[in-house]
Amino acid sequence: MGGVENSEPPLKRVKVSLGDLKNLVDEVSRIVPVSSSLGDLMARPLCSQGAEETVGMKGVIKKQEVVKIITRALYSLGYVRTGALLEEESGIRLHSTAVALLLDQVQGEKWEESLVTLHKIGLSDEITVKRASFLLLEQKFFDLLKEENLMAALDTLRNEIVPLSVNVGRVRELASCIICPSQCMALRISSQDGTDANSRSRFKEKLEKLLPAAVMIPERRLEHLVEQALDVQRDACVFHNTLDSEFSLYVDHQCGRNQIPSHTLQILQAHKDEVWFLQFSHNGKYLASASRDHITVVWEVKNFLKAFDCGL
Repeated sequence: MGGVENSEPPLKRVKVSLGDLKNLVDEVSRIVPVSSSLGDLMARPLCSQGAEETVGMKGVIKKQEVVKIITRALYSLGYVRTGALLEEESGIRLHSTAVALLLDQVQGEKWEESLVTLHKIGLSDEITVKRASFLLLEQKFFDLLKEENLMAALDTLRNEIVPLSVNVGRVRELASCIICPSQCMALRISSQDGTDANSRSRFKEKLEKLLPAAVMIPERRLEHLVEQALDVQRDACVFHNTLDSEFSLYVDHQCGRNQIPSHTLQILQAHKDEVWFLQFSHNGKYLASASRDHITVVWEVKNFLKAFDCGL
């Protein structure tokens, strides 16, 4: 009657029990939200859970990590105010509140407080926590010995350091300090107990190596990344013939064919027959040549004058 005829065969009816239907609906609802359509799912880009803002063309560099590494580099270079300004302007702190407090307490040699703060950082690896605690308690132990408070030092060793059950060999060395003060002096120097600013900085570096990089950015991380990039460029340079001192960060490194020696600059004449062997000295100042005429000649590379020769 003027309508479009449906040429498709009628769908077969399938009997489904109420329980099976409920299970099917539950299964589908777990995979696709009820409010989502197939078109929505096809148009929606896939994104990882908790995706962070990225920089760069490929979208693999996390902005937060870049800012933290730059901030760390600024502090390392001595630009303290600039680093603090970057933290304030970006809203990205180099360290969490707990880590910043821990570093301040270490700087002030507040070992008891630093131990409490260490456990507030939220480290998941128990071994890491124990090793970091060992470092802090070791400094506390040395400070007590320095104050000639032997009983308190012994109590720290027995009731705080030993129960950690890490670095057993070092524990034995610390125990010898109670009996032999001269041994303690040697251990104190080797552990860099913080008698000056440099020692305190070295102690922070030791603590930094124990903690995850996400918790405390490694020292000179930016320099390491740049040097790594330069190494990759050098290895990929087919015609590499440049000193490392001539590398530049402004452009990618690439030696051209014109940098490969292709013209004769010097002809060395001393042999009367075929030259069979050439060898430069380790310092590059001399070149030795040996020929079929049983004569070896040593040349000065700077001006290619014959230094001496000898017959075999």
